Amino acid sequence: MASVKASESGDALTRAVEFLEAGAWQQAHEIVQGEKSNVAAWLHGIVHTLEGDLDNARYWYRRTTREFPGAAAVQREIVAARLALAEEHRA
Repeated sequence: MASVKASESGDALTRAVEFLEAGAWQQAHEIVQGEKSNVAAWLHGIVHTLEGDLDNARYWYRRTTREFPGAAAVQREIVAARLALAEEHRA
């Protein structure tokens, strides 16, 4: 049962990344705010970067193992998040 929950969470986070890629940070925010994982916190930071709330973005990055790269790197961060989620699904 735990693997089903992890899979459902991963699917939700993948949807969140798809929203981020489309610039739909509000929809991504609805997903990530209900998740507790390190990846969800990272995505939450990306959400607030896209929103323009950089103080809040820094807060969410501090909750991860990643350093806040600044607003100029947001598209690279979205790509990196997609790759990280794909790697998790393969594991």
